[in-house]
Amino acid sequence: MTSPKDVLPIAINSRLCLASASPRRLALLEQIGITPDVVISTDIDETAEPREAPAALALRLAIAKAQAAQNLDAADGFVLAADTVVSVGRRILPKTETEDQARACLQLLSGRGHRVRTGFCLRHGEAVVSKCVTSRVQMKVLSVEEVDAYIAAGEWRGKAGGYAIQGHAAAFITGLVGSYSNIVGLPLYEVSTALKGLGYRTPVTAVQK
Repeated sequence: MTSPKDVLPIAINSRLCLASASPRRLALLEQIGITPDVVISTDIDETAEPREAPAALALRLAIAKAQAAQNLDAADGFVLAADTVVSVGRRILPKTETEDQARACLQLLSGRGHRVRTGFCLRHGEAVVSKCVTSRVQMKVLSVEEVDAYIAAGEWRGKAGGYAIQGHAAAFITGLVGSYSNIVGLPLYEVSTALKGLGYRTPVTAVQK
């Protein structure tokens, strides 16, 4: 028999809104059996404030996206938002939109360690959970040919720091410390813990034997 303190709270409305247009975040959630009911994109200015630290930027943007999505999506369910920031020291690398940006990022990261921070914010009514998770990544020294080939492949488009660890750039990574899913775009352990803590209940799936 379980006592009341052993029973997790169950939310009446387990509708989940993912405030992100990133297919990577959607795939990560589906990997742990969570399929958002709705996916929306918010129009948030992602420019860093003067002297803003990378972790502070990631968390601020995640909170702003969650608030914006909650305002857009009137249902009283859950809203999850996230933002990923790649940095070398305090230098924040852009989400690359041009080949020149991507090349500059890869040249900076070549042979160096860097940090990937993903801030996430989960809202359910007035309840809010927000956190920034940091992973450390070491990249090998890249040759000119390797950089050129990666640029030509186009995987860098829209990626923080100009690369995607789940793609061809996996061959560039010599080591990492921390959450792999965090580097892809969503720290699954921390997010799943936050969802459970606020009473999110995953849809029951019938299993055929």
